[in-house]
Amino acid sequence: MTATLRDLALSHASDTKKELNFTTMDHNLKEVLMPLAIFAGLGGSVYFFVKVMTDYILKKKMIEKGFVNEDTQAIFKEHSVDYKYSSLKWGLIVFFGGLSLIIMEFLTVNPESPLPYGLFSVAVSLGFLLYYFFVKRDSK
Repeated sequence: MTATLRDLALSHASDTKKELNFTTMDHNLKEVLMPLAIFAGLGGSVYFFVKVMTDYILKKKMIEKGFVNEDTQAIFKEHSVDYKYSSLKWGLIVFFGGLSLIIMEFLTVNPESPLPYGLFSVAVSLGFLLYYFFVKRDSK
């Protein structure tokens, strides 16, 4: 029979009516990480939105001013090739990550087991590998 930290502390306390104040790290962690995650997500969204809009405005002004020649067209095409499979990559990563979370729901494991982390890592890696092989096959 295993005793918890709370049971041991209460059994060794001089006054049994005196309740020790146990605060868990989870509660404090939620208070810190939740606003941090919200601000990070909001900040990232604003950053990418502004980046896309400024790139669009810059390209539009360059075309209006007549600065578009062979070199700038090559730069525009180079960026478009990079983003050609971006949605496929993130779709595969999110799909396989979600699939691993669904599989973990049906597995019974010890809370200290590293199995969920390993399963999630393998699934996301499988998504990356499928993306890599698809892009490599398509580029030939």
